[in-house]
Order: sequence, then structure tokens, then C-alpha cells
Amino acid sequence: MDFKTNHSESLNDCPPNISKGVQNFSLAGEPSRVSYASFIMPTLFGIICLLGIFGNSLVICTVFKKSSPSSSVPDIFIISLSMVDLLFLLGMPFLIHQLLGNGAWHFGETMCTIITALDANSQFTSTYILTAMSIDRYLATVYPFTSTRFRKPPVAIFVICGLWALSFLSITPVWMYAQLIPLPGGLRGCGIQLPDPQRDIYWYTLYQFFLVFAIPFALITVAYRRILLRMARSSEALTGQRDARTRTKKVTRIAIAICLAFFICWAPFHVLQLVQLAMSHPTLPFYYAYNVAISLGYANSCLNPFIYILLGQNFRKKLVVSVRPAAAGEEASPNEDKNARGDPSESGQPLLHLVSVSSR
Repeated sequence: MDFKTNHSESLNDCPPNISKGVQNFSLAGEPSRVSYASFIMPTLFGIICLLGIFGNSLVICTVFKKSSPSSSVPDIFIISLSMVDLLFLLGMPFLIHQLLGNGAWHFGETMCTIITALDANSQFTSTYILTAMSIDRYLATVYPFTSTRFRKPPVAIFVICGLWALSFLSITPVWMYAQLIPLPGGLRGCGIQLPDPQRDIYWYTLYQFFLVFAIPFALITVAYRRILLRMARSSEALTGQRDARTRTKKVTRIAIAICLAFFICWAPFHVLQLVQLAMSHPTLPFYYAYNVAISLGYANSCLNPFIYILLGQNFRKKLVVSVRPAAAGEEASPNEDKNARGDPSESGQPLLHLVSVSSR
């Protein structure tokens, strides 16, 4: 989540458009808000940071250890998504330090721009990659044979590079307007200062909403709807095969979990962003709701690895093999090993199970 916009002067006493991490914290005479900003949110962010670094590092190490990153299109998407989240999480201690310092930034304007860009880039790039993964699963499931011509590792790497380039272009306002901003008490915070906050806040909020949430979520929803319809037809054609029906149920559960995770993490923040455009005097409940929404958005960076572990059967197998290679090698049957490594479309990411149902 990029951390800046959409708060009026009635919500705080600072100039508009400073970091979400500090935007509501210079509120003199309101100890409950100061306590929330200086203790609860840094604690939440610290937990998210630790869990996210651990989870994403585990995903990257597991995939790299058991297979070449260029051997599987889904593995490329998994590693790319984890690297985006990990890169942001490694910069998160700077944001925590800012919260603990009552919004003050002590690392200079260059680092302010870099950390703000990492935050924004994480939101844009991870959303773009998740959308690309959904489209890839749609092609692999609905068009399993014709799509093999271009669903190849070099193409996936090219797509990832293109998405990174698109993300860097998408965060152009961050590169232009991220700066140190004066705060009450002689402090200086880090955030975004738009040229004309009263006017620019509208186009910037709508720009974020459509580019990072509405359009990607619409594409993901359409892709999974088509995937589930295809699986339903495949299941009807294989009514005599109990295993196929069981796999279809598992795939349905995984697909719904991915869509819900995306929606739950991002919808509250973007909805409140839009609501705040119409508010002249944000209330205290809105303040708390807004910060909870920020925390949910940041939590998205640590959530995906645990979805892989909980719902990805093949990923769990790879994880066990990477942790206990000898024991897992003795316990795994030849058929299990073939299923885990022989099909490049199955890499442990929850979305990746979709291929095995529809193409067999």
C-alpha cells in the first residue's frame, strides 16, 4: 500500500497528503489517538513485518531449493510476488521508526523518496502480478492446449519485467511529490505533498482506486468465474471419478480464498479513501477504521505465504522436502514425487492446482 493520501486538515493539523504512517498522529490533547499511533500501530506493523519476512523468505527458499525458477511459469509468478512483498517489508522498519517518533523522519529526503516508492511499488506491482497470475490460470485452465505455445518461462519473465516497468510508471506521482513535510513542533515528516491538495486529492484517489483495486479485482473475478465454470463442466463430465470431484472442490476453495483475501485486504482501505473525499470533518470512529484498513493493506504483504502453506498441498510437500530432504524422500512414493515435480503447472501456489483438474 502506498502511504500517503486523502486526509483533510480537519483530520489532523499537518499539511495534507503526508504519509499514512504519520498522517493522524500530530493531534495535541488527544492521548488516546497518540497512544494508538505510537504504540498499537507500530506493534501491528512490527508483527506484520516479522511474519512477512519469514513467510516470503520461506516461499522463495522452498521454490529455489527444489526447482529452477525458470522451470515453471507458476514458480516465476510465486517468486516474483514474494520478492515484491519482501522488498517492501525490508523497508518497513523505517515506517515503524517514523510511527514511534510521532511522525518525525530522520533519514533524509532521498530515503524518504525511496521508502515511499517501495511502499507504492509494492501495492502496484503485487496487484499487477496477482492479476497476471489469474489470467495465466485462466489460460491454462480454459485453453490448456492452445495456451502452451506462449505460456513459457521466458514469456513469464518478460511479463514480470513489463509489470515492474508499468508499476514504476504508475507511481510517477510518488517520484514527483514524495518529500519532507514540516510538522508541528519543528519536526519533519515524510510523505506526499500534492501541488494543489484540495483539487489533486480527487484525481489521485480515483487514480489509485481504479488502477490498483477496481480494474484488477474485476479482471481477477472474471477470470476465476470462468475457471470455476470450466471446472464445473469438467466435473460433470467425470461424475464417475471420485478423485476428480474431490480435486474440483479443493480448487474451488482455493480460488475463493485467494479472491476473498485480495478483497478483504484492499476493499476497506479504498472504500474509506473514497468516503473521505466526501467528508469535511472525519470522526474519531473513522480515524480508527481508517488505520485498521491501513493495517489490513500492509498485512497483504505477509498473507500470501500462509495461504500457500495452508491450502497448497504441493507447496507443503516441497516445504517438507526442503526441510527434511532425506525423511521426505523415504516417505514419498514415486507417484507423489512425479506429481510434485513432473507437472510444471503445479508448483504449490493455490492457483496452480487449477490446471490439474481441467486438463486431465
